[in-house]
Amino acid sequence: MSGSGFQYAARAEADPATVQGVASPARMYDYWLGGKDHFAVDRAAAAEVTKHIPHAAQAAQQNRAFLGRVVTYLARDLGIRQFLDIGSGLPTRRNVHEIALGTDDGCRVAYVDNDLVALAHARALLATSEGVTVIAGDLRDPGPILGWAGETMLDFSQPVAVLLLAVLHFVPDSDKPYAAVDVLKDALAPGSALAVSHITADGIGTEQSLAAQQVYQEGASAPAVPRTKAEVTRFFDGLTLAIPGVTDIGDWPWPPEKPGLPLSLYGGVGLKPR
Repeated sequence: MSGSGFQYAARAEADPATVQGVASPARMYDYWLGGKDHFAVDRAAAAEVTKHIPHAAQAAQQNRAFLGRVVTYLARDLGIRQFLDIGSGLPTRRNVHEIALGTDDGCRVAYVDNDLVALAHARALLATSEGVTVIAGDLRDPGPILGWAGETMLDFSQPVAVLLLAVLHFVPDSDKPYAAVDVLKDALAPGSALAVSHITADGIGTEQSLAAQQVYQEGASAPAVPRTKAEVTRFFDGLTLAIPGVTDIGDWPWPPEKPGLPLSLYGGVGLKPR
């Protein structure tokens, strides 16, 4: 592990949506969050998804709020000082390092993505940030991610929080997402944590879900695979779920004061026993 300060771990990168002709889930998410780093093809794909799931933008914003609550809980309440954010997407407001460093300026964050546009913007926007590294990597191949993160920023002999927020649903079963998460969990020291948010079709009609999935299948760089509560909970096997367990992200860790959106994503935090 190296010293503090921003670093970029260069690596042979996958070939996701690197041109404007293919929609990128990372850039579609940025569009729904009100960002500026997206192309016409991303906006068109996002609009097509919204035809079938009208609350898609609000769900993306709800997921971002979930990230904020999760990182605050991990840093403030559990005292975790290291974060590995895989599938981090494009930098926006209230990034992981901003929340974590607001708790303790000794926190370290490794961001990982395989979208070249997201990586380029992360390098530019985070270049002055202390305790941050940006790594080109793919969740389906977690070994190199762990290697680079350990070499550049994180100490895996100490607790680390792995964040897999709105990313696992882009990994179909054929790419063995559970095995990839098992590799990550096995690398974590006692006292570490895993946070997951994941789209589900449990709260919408089957036709709506299939139509939205088809947009990703035909026009984006990755498919979208909704999973049930039981399937999402399986990612936490071997960990102790923090209260309230796997639930609607709008209800984590407590229900909102006003009625929320239709169920769109499940989320939870699992803790590795000390």
